[in-house]
Amino acid sequence: MSQITAEDLTQIAHLLVDRHGAQACIYATQAVEEMEDLGDEPRAEAWRALRAVIVDAIEGRLDRRAGKSLH
Repeated sequence: MSQITAEDLTQIAHLLVDRHGAQACIYATQAVEEMEDLGDEPRAEAWRALRAVIVDAIEGRLDRRAGKSLH
């Protein structure tokens, strides 16, 4: 099984922000809540990480070409 990279997270975050704007953060929060409700903590944590990158993208703290740092 392959691991998702910081660059992958950056690309996914920018794709979601490009398509959904600030609503992307709400979608990520909903996904976290759904995964928690299912008791799937690893997936909830993955969505939390993606949500953090989405927030950075929305607030302009993340360069599209970046992707080398994680929270």
